[in-house]
Amino acid sequence: MKDAPTQVQQQMADNIQWIKGAQQNKLVVGSQARILYADSEGRMKIASAFNKAIKEGHLDTIILGRDHHDVSGTDSPYRETSNIYDGSRFTADMAIQNVIGDSFRGATWVSIHNGGGVGWGEVINGGFGMVLDGSNDAQRRLENMLFWDVNNGIARRSWARNKEAVFAIKREMKRNPNLKVTLPNFVDDSLLN
Repeated sequence: MKDAPTQVQQQMADNIQWIKGAQQNKLVVGSQARILYADSEGRMKIASAFNKAIKEGHLDTIILGRDHHDVSGTDSPYRETSNIYDGSRFTADMAIQNVIGDSFRGATWVSIHNGGGVGWGEVINGGFGMVLDGSNDAQRRLENMLFWDVNNGIARRSWARNKEAVFAIKREMKRNPNLKVTLPNFVDDSLLN
């Protein structure tokens, strides 16, 4: 964690806190069961650790899931996509691309739904569920799908000139040279005057 960029350290600290308190929270479903606020590398490592623990008999089969509230899963100009600055925050494209991509990359199920905390008609959500059973196939699917699930949204926000997303996608392309994302051109605001 100490080697992680400052922009990522808080996410990692949140995950560690969640893991330390997981047993006392008696996790079932809902906000107490939410975790994995991490980049694709972090999510794949956590999911891989779960899959390995299942394979070794320390855990039973589990489901990783996301309903909304994430980098790729929600189009809401009043919340999740409010940080898209090119005027396209009202375009509901990320959730649809995300669900289609997740379905082809190994999700056990996907969903498109509306509402998600900001009101009916104000948001489109794309969710997924992925069964981890300790198998090699589950490992392959989690690596393939979680990589897409995160980086799809980061690429979309990057194209819309969100500076944090540009940082994240550049970092991911450096980590994984097979990922090629066109970077946006930034306008010099002083030229507008």
